[in-house]
Amino acid sequence: MQYPSKPHVLVLGGNFAGLTTARFIREQCGDKVDLTVIDRKPYLLFVPNIPIEVFANRNPQHTMHMPIEHILQDDGIEFIQAEVKAIDVETSLVDYVSMERPGAPLEHIRYDYLVVALGARLAYDKIEGFGEYGFTLSDTYHANRLRRYLYGGGYKGGPIVIGSSRFHQGTKGKPNWLPTALAACEGPPLEIGLSLGAWLEEHGQGGPDKITLFTPGPVMAEDAGDEIVTKLLGMAGKMGYHYLNNTEDIKRLTADGIEFANGKSLEAEIKLVLPDWQPHSFMKDLPIVDEEGFVITDLTMRNPDYPRIFAVGDAAALTVPKLGTLGDMQARIVALQIGKDLGKVSAEKADEPFRPAVICMGDMGRDKAFYIHSDVWYGGKTSVIKMGHMIFALKLAFKEMYYRTGGKPSHWGLPLSELLVEHLL
Repeated sequence: MQYPSKPHVLVLGGNFAGLTTARFIREQCGDKVDLTVIDRKPYLLFVPNIPIEVFANRNPQHTMHMPIEHILQDDGIEFIQAEVKAIDVETSLVDYVSMERPGAPLEHIRYDYLVVALGARLAYDKIEGFGEYGFTLSDTYHANRLRRYLYGGGYKGGPIVIGSSRFHQGTKGKPNWLPTALAACEGPPLEIGLSLGAWLEEHGQGGPDKITLFTPGPVMAEDAGDEIVTKLLGMAGKMGYHYLNNTEDIKRLTADGIEFANGKSLEAEIKLVLPDWQPHSFMKDLPIVDEEGFVITDLTMRNPDYPRIFAVGDAAALTVPKLGTLGDMQARIVALQIGKDLGKVSAEKADEPFRPAVICMGDMGRDKAFYIHSDVWYGGKTSVIKMGHMIFALKLAFKEMYYRTGGKPSHWGLPLSELLVEHLL
Protein backbone atom coordinates (compact mmCIF):
# COMPACT_ATOMS: atom_id res chain seq x y z
CA MET A 1 0.00 0.00 0.00
CA GLN A 2 1.39 3.42 -1.00
CA TYR A 3 0.63 6.79 0.56
CA PRO A 4 2.67 9.19 -1.61
CA SER A 5 0.90 12.44 -0.70
CA LYS A 6 0.87 12.22 3.09
CA PRO A 7 2.88 10.46 5.79
CA HIS A 8 1.34 7.12 6.63
CA VAL A 9 1.03 6.43 10.35
CA LEU A 10 0.58 2.73 11.08
CA VAL A 11 -0.66 1.74 14.55
CA LEU A 12 -0.22 -1.92 15.47
CA GLY A 13 -2.87 -2.78 18.05
CA GLY A 14 -6.36 -1.47 18.71
CA ASN A 15 -6.94 -1.94 22.42
CA PHE A 16 -6.50 0.82 25.02
CA ALA A 17 -3.09 2.18 24.02
CA GLY A 18 -3.49 1.68 20.25
CA LEU A 19 -7.02 3.02 19.88
CA THR A 20 -6.32 6.04 22.06
CA THR A 21 -3.07 6.79 20.22
CA ALA A 22 -4.69 6.61 16.79
CA ARG A 23 -7.56 8.90 17.75
CA PHE A 24 -5.30 11.47 19.40
CA ILE A 25 -2.98 11.46 16.39
CA ARG A 26 -5.97 12.32 14.23
CA GLU A 27 -6.93 15.07 16.69
CA GLN A 28 -3.43 16.59 16.71
CA CYS A 29 -2.54 16.11 13.04
CA GLY A 30 -5.90 16.47 11.31
CA ASP A 31 -5.74 15.61 7.60
CA LYS A 32 -1.94 15.89 7.48
CA VAL A 33 -1.57 12.11 7.84
CA ASP A 34 -3.11 8.89 6.62
CA LEU A 35 -3.82 6.54 9.53
CA THR A 36 -4.20 2.76 9.68
CA VAL A 37 -4.85 0.52 12.68
CA ILE A 38 -4.23 -3.24 12.57
CA ASP A 39 -5.68 -5.57 15.19
CA ARG A 40 -6.68 -9.24 15.35
CA LYS A 41 -10.15 -8.35 16.60
CA PRO A 42 -12.65 -5.63 15.65
CA TYR A 43 -13.39 -4.68 19.24
CA LEU A 44 -11.67 -3.34 22.34
CA LEU A 45 -11.60 -5.63 25.37
CA PHE A 46 -12.35 -3.57 28.49
CA VAL A 47 -10.30 -5.72 30.87
CA PRO A 48 -10.45 -3.60 34.07
CA ASN A 49 -14.18 -4.16 34.66
CA ILE A 50 -14.34 -7.88 33.86
CA PRO A 51 -14.26 -8.94 37.57
CA ILE A 52 -17.30 -6.75 38.32
CA GLU A 53 -19.32 -8.56 35.66
CA VAL A 54 -18.24 -12.02 36.77
CA PHE A 55 -19.05 -11.56 40.45
CA ALA A 56 -22.45 -10.08 39.50
CA ASN A 57 -23.13 -13.16 37.29
CA ARG A 58 -23.24 -11.13 34.09
CA ASN A 59 -21.67 -12.38 30.87
CA PRO A 60 -18.73 -10.01 30.17
CA GLN A 61 -18.83 -10.90 26.46
CA HIS A 62 -22.02 -8.84 26.29
CA THR A 63 -20.65 -5.77 28.09
CA MET A 64 -16.85 -5.68 27.86
CA HIS A 65 -16.44 -5.76 24.04
CA MET A 66 -16.50 -2.30 22.47
CA PRO A 67 -16.65 -2.35 18.61
CA ILE A 68 -13.95 -0.10 17.17
CA GLU A 69 -14.30 -0.31 13.37
CA HIS A 70 -17.03 2.32 13.07
CA ILE A 71 -15.25 4.57 15.58
CA LEU A 72 -12.09 4.53 13.50
CA GLN A 73 -14.04 4.99 10.27
CA ASP A 74 -15.70 8.12 11.68
CA ASP A 75 -12.20 9.49 12.31
CA GLY A 76 -11.05 8.66 8.79
CA ILE A 77 -8.82 5.85 10.08
CA GLU A 78 -8.53 2.63 8.09
CA PHE A 79 -8.93 -0.58 10.06
CA ILE A 80 -7.44 -3.93 9.05
CA GLN A 81 -8.48 -7.01 11.00
CA ALA A 82 -5.27 -8.99 10.84
CA GLU A 83 -2.48 -10.60 12.81
CA VAL A 84 0.92 -8.92 12.59
CA LYS A 85 3.62 -11.40 11.61
CA ALA A 86 6.78 -9.33 11.21
CA ILE A 87 8.25 -5.83 11.27
CA ASP A 88 11.13 -4.82 9.01
CA VAL A 89 12.50 -1.59 10.46
CA GLU A 90 14.98 -1.14 7.58
CA THR A 91 12.42 -1.23 4.75
CA SER A 92 9.55 0.22 6.86
CA LEU A 93 7.31 -2.74 6.08
CA VAL A 94 4.96 -4.74 8.30
CA ASP A 95 3.84 -8.26 7.35
CA TYR A 96 0.34 -9.33 8.31
CA VAL A 97 -2.27 -12.00 7.64
CA SER A 98 -5.97 -11.20 7.46
CA MET A 99 -7.95 -12.79 10.31
CA GLU A 100 -11.39 -12.67 8.71
CA ARG A 101 -11.15 -16.10 7.03
CA PRO A 102 -8.62 -18.91 7.50
CA GLY A 103 -6.08 -19.38 4.73
CA ALA A 104 -5.34 -15.73 3.96
CA PRO A 105 -1.94 -14.98 2.37
CA LEU A 106 0.86 -12.96 3.89
CA GLU A 107 0.60 -9.27 2.91
CA HIS A 108 2.72 -6.17 3.49
CA ILE A 109 2.01 -2.58 4.40
CA ARG A 110 4.43 0.36 4.36
CA TYR A 111 4.65 3.05 7.02
CA ASP A 112 6.30 6.41 7.51
CA TYR A 113 5.58 6.37 11.24
CA LEU A 114 5.06 3.18 13.22
CA VAL A 115 3.38 2.93 16.63
CA VAL A 116 3.81 -0.46 18.31
CA ALA A 117 0.79 -0.93 20.59
CA LEU A 118 0.49 -4.71 20.33
CA GLY A 119 0.21 -5.27 24.06
CA ALA A 120 1.81 -8.40 25.41
CA ARG A 121 1.38 -12.12 25.06
CA LEU A 122 -0.16 -13.50 28.26
CA ALA A 123 1.84 -16.68 28.70
CA TYR A 124 -0.72 -18.97 30.33
CA ASP A 125 0.61 -21.76 28.14
CA LYS A 126 3.87 -21.56 30.10
CA ILE A 127 2.09 -22.42 33.38
CA GLU A 128 2.02 -26.20 33.74
CA GLY A 129 -1.51 -27.39 34.49
CA PHE A 130 -3.27 -24.09 33.79
CA GLY A 131 -5.47 -25.46 31.01
CA GLU A 132 -6.83 -28.17 33.30
CA TYR A 133 -6.82 -26.53 36.69
CA GLY A 134 -6.36 -22.76 36.32
CA PHE A 135 -8.70 -19.78 36.32
CA THR A 136 -8.14 -16.14 35.42
CA LEU A 137 -10.02 -12.91 34.66
CA SER A 138 -7.86 -11.39 31.93
CA ASP A 139 -10.36 -12.02 29.11
CA THR A 140 -14.05 -12.79 28.72
CA TYR A 141 -13.59 -16.45 27.75
CA HIS A 142 -11.74 -17.34 30.93
CA ALA A 143 -13.94 -15.00 32.95
CA ASN A 144 -17.01 -16.99 31.92
CA ARG A 145 -15.28 -20.23 32.94
CA LEU A 146 -14.91 -18.84 36.47
CA ARG A 147 -18.44 -17.37 36.46
CA ARG A 148 -19.95 -20.72 35.52
CA TYR A 149 -17.85 -22.49 38.16
CA LEU A 150 -18.97 -20.10 40.90
CA TYR A 151 -22.64 -19.87 39.91
CA GLY A 152 -23.15 -23.25 38.27
CA GLY A 153 -22.53 -25.40 41.31
CA GLY A 154 -18.93 -26.30 40.55
CA TYR A 155 -17.38 -24.59 43.57
CA LYS A 156 -17.20 -26.97 46.54
CA GLY A 157 -16.19 -24.39 49.12
CA GLY A 158 -12.47 -25.16 49.13
CA PRO A 159 -9.48 -22.83 49.57
CA ILE A 160 -8.59 -20.25 46.91
CA VAL A 161 -5.20 -18.88 45.85
CA ILE A 162 -4.76 -15.67 43.86
CA GLY A 163 -1.52 -14.25 42.53
CA SER A 164 1.01 -13.81 39.73
CA SER A 165 3.72 -15.64 37.84
CA ARG A 166 7.18 -14.12 37.63
CA PHE A 167 7.48 -11.25 35.13
CA HIS A 168 10.67 -11.09 33.07
CA GLN A 169 11.58 -7.45 32.54
CA GLY A 170 14.35 -6.43 30.16
CA THR A 171 17.41 -4.47 31.24
CA LYS A 172 18.79 -3.25 27.89
CA GLY A 173 18.12 0.47 27.59
CA LYS A 174 16.41 0.52 30.99
CA PRO A 175 16.75 3.94 32.68
CA ASN A 176 18.16 4.01 36.21
CA TRP A 177 14.97 5.47 37.69
CA LEU A 178 12.77 2.61 36.44
CA PRO A 179 12.59 -0.16 39.08
CA THR A 180 12.61 -3.86 38.32
CA ALA A 181 9.23 -5.54 38.82
CA LEU A 182 8.88 -9.22 39.64
CA ALA A 183 5.18 -9.21 38.68
CA ALA A 184 3.77 -7.49 35.59
CA CYS A 185 0.89 -5.82 37.47
CA GLU A 186 -0.47 -6.76 40.88
CA GLY A 187 -3.46 -4.45 41.08
CA PRO A 188 -5.64 -7.15 39.45
CA PRO A 189 -4.87 -10.00 41.91
CA LEU A 190 -5.44 -7.63 44.84
CA GLU A 191 -8.70 -6.40 43.32
CA ILE A 192 -9.87 -9.93 42.53
CA GLY A 193 -9.00 -11.10 46.02
CA LEU A 194 -10.94 -8.33 47.75
CA SER A 195 -14.01 -8.66 45.55
CA LEU A 196 -14.03 -12.47 45.69
CA GLY A 197 -13.78 -12.36 49.50
CA ALA A 198 -16.91 -10.22 49.57
CA TRP A 199 -18.61 -12.60 47.10
CA LEU A 200 -17.90 -15.59 49.36
CA GLU A 201 -19.53 -13.84 52.33
CA GLU A 202 -22.56 -12.70 50.34
CA HIS A 203 -23.17 -16.22 49.00
CA GLY A 204 -22.70 -18.07 52.27
CA GLN A 205 -19.45 -19.70 51.12
CA GLY A 206 -17.22 -18.42 53.89
CA GLY A 207 -15.11 -15.31 53.50
CA PRO A 208 -11.62 -13.88 53.07
CA ASP A 209 -10.09 -16.52 55.36
CA LYS A 210 -10.46 -19.00 52.48
CA ILE A 211 -8.21 -16.88 50.24
CA THR A 212 -4.42 -16.72 50.08
CA LEU A 213 -2.83 -13.90 48.10
CA PHE A 214 0.64 -14.67 46.78
CA THR A 215 3.39 -12.77 45.00
CA PRO A 216 6.71 -13.73 43.38
CA GLY A 217 8.33 -10.71 45.01
CA PRO A 218 9.01 -9.58 48.58
CA VAL A 219 5.84 -7.44 48.65
CA MET A 220 2.59 -7.58 46.70
CA ALA A 221 1.78 -4.45 44.65
CA GLU A 222 5.11 -2.85 45.54
CA ASP A 223 4.70 -0.33 42.71
CA ALA A 224 2.05 1.43 44.83
CA GLY A 225 4.74 2.41 47.36
CA ASP A 226 5.47 1.21 50.91
CA GLU A 227 2.89 3.40 52.67
CA ILE A 228 -0.02 2.26 50.50
CA VAL A 229 1.06 -1.38 50.45
CA THR A 230 1.31 -1.41 54.24
CA LYS A 231 -2.24 -0.08 54.53
CA LEU A 232 -3.67 -2.52 52.00
CA LEU A 233 -1.96 -5.62 53.36
CA GLY A 234 -2.76 -4.60 56.94
CA MET A 235 -6.43 -4.20 56.03
CA ALA A 236 -6.46 -7.53 54.18
CA GLY A 237 -4.86 -9.29 57.16
CA LYS A 238 -7.49 -7.94 59.55
CA MET A 239 -10.21 -9.15 57.18
CA GLY A 240 -8.79 -12.69 57.33
CA TYR A 241 -6.84 -12.98 54.08
CA HIS A 242 -3.70 -15.11 54.09
CA TYR A 243 -0.54 -13.92 52.37
CA LEU A 244 2.52 -15.62 50.89
CA ASN A 245 5.43 -13.68 49.40
CA ASN A 246 8.73 -14.57 47.70
CA THR A 247 7.19 -17.50 45.82
CA GLU A 248 9.65 -16.71 42.96
CA ASP A 249 7.31 -18.13 40.31
CA ILE A 250 4.49 -20.61 39.72
CA LYS A 251 5.94 -24.07 39.14
CA ARG A 252 2.70 -25.94 38.38
CA LEU A 253 -1.01 -26.15 39.07
CA THR A 254 -2.54 -29.46 40.11
CA ALA A 255 -6.02 -30.72 40.92
CA ASP A 256 -5.29 -30.19 44.62
CA GLY A 257 -3.33 -26.98 44.65
CA ILE A 258 -0.40 -24.90 43.46
CA GLU A 259 3.36 -25.43 43.63
CA PHE A 260 5.89 -22.61 43.61
CA ALA A 261 9.46 -22.29 42.35
CA ASN A 262 10.72 -21.69 45.92
CA GLY A 263 9.58 -25.18 46.92
CA LYS A 264 6.45 -24.19 48.80
CA SER A 265 2.94 -25.29 47.91
CA LEU A 266 -0.65 -24.47 48.87
CA GLU A 267 -3.81 -26.53 48.84
CA ALA A 268 -6.40 -24.86 46.63
CA GLU A 269 -9.63 -25.70 44.85
CA ILE A 270 -9.56 -22.48 42.81
CA LYS A 271 -6.21 -21.39 41.40
CA LEU A 272 -6.80 -17.85 40.08
CA VAL A 273 -3.55 -16.69 38.53
CA LEU A 274 -2.00 -14.10 36.23
CA PRO A 275 0.86 -15.10 33.90
CA ASP A 276 4.11 -13.63 32.71
CA TRP A 277 3.62 -10.76 30.23
CA GLN A 278 5.78 -11.60 27.20
CA PRO A 279 6.32 -9.74 23.91
CA HIS A 280 5.02 -11.42 20.77
CA SER A 281 7.54 -13.92 19.40
CA PHE A 282 8.33 -11.99 16.20
CA MET A 283 9.47 -8.99 18.28
CA LYS A 284 12.33 -10.81 19.99
CA ASP A 285 15.18 -10.19 17.54
CA LEU A 286 14.28 -6.73 16.26
CA PRO A 287 16.91 -3.97 16.66
CA ILE A 288 14.37 -1.78 18.48
CA VAL A 289 13.80 -4.08 21.48
CA ASP A 290 15.47 -5.13 24.72
CA GLU A 291 16.58 -8.70 25.42
CA GLU A 292 13.02 -9.75 26.32
CA GLY A 293 11.41 -8.15 23.25
CA PHE A 294 9.89 -4.96 24.68
CA VAL A 295 10.40 -1.83 22.55
CA ILE A 296 13.06 0.55 23.88
CA THR A 297 12.07 4.23 23.86
CA ASP A 298 13.14 7.54 25.26
CA LEU A 299 10.78 9.65 27.40
CA THR A 300 8.95 10.88 24.29
CA MET A 301 8.19 7.22 23.45
CA ARG A 302 10.48 7.25 20.37
CA ASN A 303 12.99 4.52 19.72
CA PRO A 304 16.44 6.18 19.96
CA ASP A 305 17.81 4.46 16.84
CA TYR A 306 14.64 4.64 14.73
CA PRO A 307 12.98 7.93 15.72
CA ARG A 308 9.89 7.35 13.54
CA ILE A 309 9.08 4.24 15.53
CA PHE A 310 7.15 4.68 18.77
CA ALA A 311 5.83 2.25 21.37
CA VAL A 312 2.95 2.65 23.81
CA GLY A 313 1.23 0.44 26.38
CA ASP A 314 2.37 -3.03 27.35
CA ALA A 315 4.66 -3.41 24.32
CA ALA A 316 6.88 -0.56 25.56
CA ALA A 317 9.81 -1.30 27.86
CA LEU A 318 9.02 1.82 29.91
CA THR A 319 5.54 0.54 30.77
CA VAL A 320 6.19 -1.04 34.15
CA PRO A 321 3.87 -2.07 35.69
CA LYS A 322 1.71 -3.09 32.72
CA LEU A 323 -0.97 -0.56 33.60
CA GLY A 324 -3.60 1.08 31.39
CA THR A 325 -3.11 4.62 32.66
CA LEU A 326 0.56 4.51 31.63
CA GLY A 327 -0.53 3.61 28.09
CA ASP A 328 -2.94 6.54 28.06
CA MET A 329 -0.15 8.95 29.10
CA GLN A 330 2.11 7.56 26.39
CA ALA A 331 -0.61 7.76 23.70
CA ARG A 332 -0.97 11.50 24.24
CA ILE A 333 2.81 11.98 24.06
CA VAL A 334 3.10 10.12 20.73
CA ALA A 335 0.28 12.14 19.17
CA LEU A 336 1.99 15.37 20.19
CA GLN A 337 5.37 14.17 18.90
CA ILE A 338 4.03 13.34 15.45
CA GLY A 339 2.10 16.62 15.47
CA LYS A 340 5.38 18.42 16.22
CA ASP A 341 7.11 16.70 13.28
CA LEU A 342 4.37 17.93 10.96
CA GLY A 343 4.43 21.48 12.29
CA LYS A 344 1.04 21.20 14.00
CA VAL A 345 2.27 21.27 17.63
CA SER A 346 4.95 23.39 19.29
CA ALA A 347 8.09 21.72 20.62
CA GLU A 348 7.41 23.26 24.02
CA LYS A 349 4.07 21.44 24.21
CA ALA A 350 5.15 18.21 22.55
CA ASP A 351 8.41 17.58 24.37
CA GLU A 352 6.94 17.25 27.85
CA PRO A 353 8.48 13.90 28.89
CA PHE A 354 6.76 10.78 30.15
CA ARG A 355 6.34 10.98 33.94
CA PRO A 356 4.86 7.67 35.10
CA ALA A 357 2.53 7.33 38.05
CA VAL A 358 0.47 4.40 39.27
CA ILE A 359 -3.19 5.43 38.99
CA CYS A 360 -5.84 2.76 39.34
CA MET A 361 -9.29 1.96 40.70
CA GLY A 362 -10.05 -1.57 41.85
CA ASP A 363 -13.29 -3.32 42.82
CA MET A 364 -13.60 -4.44 46.48
CA GLY A 365 -17.08 -5.97 46.31
CA ARG A 366 -20.31 -4.61 47.84
CA ASP A 367 -20.21 -1.67 45.39
CA LYS A 368 -17.01 -0.31 46.92
CA ALA A 369 -13.63 0.25 45.31
CA PHE A 370 -10.14 1.48 46.11
CA TYR A 371 -8.27 4.28 44.35
CA ILE A 372 -4.48 4.58 44.23
CA HIS A 373 -2.38 7.45 42.92
CA SER A 374 1.32 7.07 43.61
CA ASP A 375 4.63 7.90 41.97
CA VAL A 376 6.77 6.91 44.98
CA TRP A 377 8.07 3.82 43.19
CA TYR A 378 9.54 6.10 40.51
CA GLY A 379 11.15 8.46 43.03
CA GLY A 380 8.22 10.87 43.48
CA LYS A 381 6.31 11.97 46.58
CA THR A 382 2.65 11.41 45.68
CA SER A 383 1.00 8.66 47.74
CA VAL A 384 -2.80 8.65 47.85
CA ILE A 385 -5.21 5.82 48.65
CA LYS A 386 -8.98 6.18 49.08
CA MET A 387 -11.77 3.64 49.41
CA GLY A 388 -15.54 3.83 49.20
CA HIS A 389 -18.74 3.70 47.18
CA MET A 390 -17.88 6.90 45.27
CA ILE A 391 -14.74 5.25 43.91
CA PHE A 392 -16.81 2.34 42.63
CA ALA A 393 -19.20 4.79 40.93
CA LEU A 394 -16.23 6.53 39.29
CA LYS A 395 -14.85 3.18 38.09
CA LEU A 396 -18.16 2.42 36.38
CA ALA A 397 -18.43 5.97 35.06
CA PHE A 398 -14.98 5.86 33.47
CA LYS A 399 -15.96 2.77 31.50
CA GLU A 400 -19.13 4.49 30.28
CA MET A 401 -17.16 7.64 29.37
CA TYR A 402 -14.63 5.55 27.48
CA TYR A 403 -17.38 3.84 25.49
CA ARG A 404 -19.26 7.08 24.78
CA THR A 405 -16.13 8.85 23.56
CA GLY A 406 -14.99 5.84 21.54
CA GLY A 407 -11.67 5.43 23.32
CA LYS A 408 -10.78 9.12 23.42
CA PRO A 409 -11.79 10.37 26.87
CA SER A 410 -11.51 14.12 27.33
CA HIS A 411 -8.16 15.17 28.71
CA TRP A 412 -9.95 16.33 31.85
CA GLY A 413 -11.51 12.89 32.38
CA LEU A 414 -8.75 11.32 34.46
CA PRO A 415 -7.67 14.53 36.24
CA LEU A 416 -11.31 15.19 37.16
CA SER A 417 -11.58 11.72 38.68
CA GLU A 418 -8.41 12.43 40.64
CA LEU A 419 -9.83 15.74 41.83
CA LEU A 420 -13.04 14.14 43.03
CA VAL A 421 -11.24 11.30 44.76
CA GLU A 422 -8.37 13.18 46.35
CA HIS A 423 -10.07 16.39 47.38
CA LEU A 424 -13.78 15.71 47.85
CA LEU A 425 -13.67 12.34 49.63
